[in-house]
Amino acid sequence: MTAQHDRAHDPLTARIRRTWALVKKETRQIIRDPSSIAVGVGLPVVLILLFGYGLSLDPTNVPIAVVLEDASPDAAELASTFQLSPYFATRLVTSMAQAEELTIARQVDGIVRIRPDFSRQLRSAGAEVQIVVHGGDANRARIVQGYAEAAIGQWTIRRMAQGEDVTNGPVVVRDRLWFNEANESRYFLVPGLIVLVITLNGALLTTLVVAREWERGTIEALFVTPVRAGELLLSKVVPYFILGVFGLVLCMLAARFLFHVPFRGSLSVLGGGSLLYLLVALGLGLLISTTAKAQFVAGQITLTVAFVPTLMLSGFIFDLSNPPWAMRLVSYLFPARYYVALLQTVLLAGDVWAVILPNAAMLAGMAILLFALTRAATRKQLD
Repeated sequence: MTAQHDRAHDPLTARIRRTWALVKKETRQIIRDPSSIAVGVGLPVVLILLFGYGLSLDPTNVPIAVVLEDASPDAAELASTFQLSPYFATRLVTSMAQAEELTIARQVDGIVRIRPDFSRQLRSAGAEVQIVVHGGDANRARIVQGYAEAAIGQWTIRRMAQGEDVTNGPVVVRDRLWFNEANESRYFLVPGLIVLVITLNGALLTTLVVAREWERGTIEALFVTPVRAGELLLSKVVPYFILGVFGLVLCMLAARFLFHVPFRGSLSVLGGGSLLYLLVALGLGLLISTTAKAQFVAGQITLTVAFVPTLMLSGFIFDLSNPPWAMRLVSYLFPARYYVALLQTVLLAGDVWAVILPNAAMLAGMAILLFALTRAATRKQLD
């Protein structure tokens, strides 16, 4: 009865002192352990440089063969359009057989065939240009095909502007890309990279925290102290939250000044949504580390339930409208989906509240749920 009475009348100042002491202990542990700083600071830098500069869905210098079977100036002008384009590394050949051999040997990814009667057809019923692409990589094949069609379309528009009678249809399409005028894949890859960094930074670091305490046997020493479960969890969250904020700032600075991703929303919305997701990542890591007492097992679980879904089911790289309906439903269970949508909207489109509010609400709900589950699991361990 005395112990219960003491806990019921435990003054707030005593709780704050205990929590602050635990926070200082955890901070000293982070400073003494260079691996935590390496993961918290070094990992974001490596991922930013690796994914930002190494991952791109915009092929440039695509090797392509132009089969020039017509020696007319019209055909030569069309071939020069490909030669002068920064998107193609053009090889001129004179026969389709040569181009096919280059394609089979994977020396070129596509063929543009200008037929012998190209110039004559251009003056009559309209000329045709054959485009053949290597379909080994379906996504790259579609992009190369689109680039080739765009190059031919630009050549046609240029001739029509010069007064040439090009019977390629009476309609000229003038397209415009909203929110990504430069058509750069890094504009949506870099926001996804920020999500990946925060996921690893928050979940992976905190995953090892309590599991490490179990392995070293130091958690038993905490059981016999007046420290409460909530105080213990808060002491684990605060230092890694600050470390995660530092990694987040690094990512945002890199997105703005290294990769020149536009920023059309407000800083408060961006910061608030990012901090919500950081809390979700920390809560997930703590829940895993509380239930798994081995660091190796905890790390494997984190990679399975945090890293892989962030990469595959968040919209970071793949459009979520493409997978089967069952996988689309599963993707709603993972918080990265909501943060990717929020981040891309704030950076590229602005403060679109119809997108921001539902996704922020889901992140807030997930953060509360994860910390509640962690608190319940920790209380059972402390009992």
